[in-house]
Amino acid sequence: MAAAPARARADYDYLIKLLLIGDSGVGKSCLLLRFSDDSFTTSFITTIGIDFKIRTVELDGKRIKLQIWDTAGQERFRTITTAYYRGAMGILLVYDVTDESSFNNIKNWIRNIEQHASDNVNKILVGNKADMDESKRAVPTAKGQALADEYGIKFFETSAKTNLNVEQVFFSIARDIKERLSEADTKAEPPTIKITKPDAANGSAATPAKSACCSS
Repeated sequence: MAAAPARARADYDYLIKLLLIGDSGVGKSCLLLRFSDDSFTTSFITTIGIDFKIRTVELDGKRIKLQIWDTAGQERFRTITTAYYRGAMGILLVYDVTDESSFNNIKNWIRNIEQHASDNVNKILVGNKADMDESKRAVPTAKGQALADEYGIKFFETSAKTNLNVEQVFFSIARDIKERLSEADTKAEPPTIKITKPDAANGSAATPAKSACCSS
């Protein structure tokens, strides 16, 4: 029974759970599909509730198993998806650079994180569909960077279609989480306690002192 955890972790050093959140249609599922299967589809299929993929990567000599949850952006699924916030170690906040309302709603998504996720969860801001013609862009890169700076988080612009920065986004947040977990593991190591047996002389000396104290 005691050996089970070791066997369970034999194929990876860290298990990291990530969550993709953002408005419906910003490309969360496409980002996940590109990262997990290196594929892209133009057909838009709305995520119903929640979906997830797994990919194991190597970072800094460690094998990292990424369990990535893709959430539905629609309001009617909000109660389902908030249940997954608590277990997330990292959250990718995704908006569409051609849809200003999806960018403006990022602040609402961050409020959801503050309400439902753990305090130390890692966050990263992602402006997707960066391959689109500049004439269709509604959110300048500088505006996305400014919002990320406001919250003290990293920022990437991506394209699931052309594979722009997709791996970089997932690797960046995974590396930050790995470092956080590694630091936590180091701090959690119990201090070494050195136990020395008293010699006979010390033992005999201590006995009269105790009896003298008790008799007084």
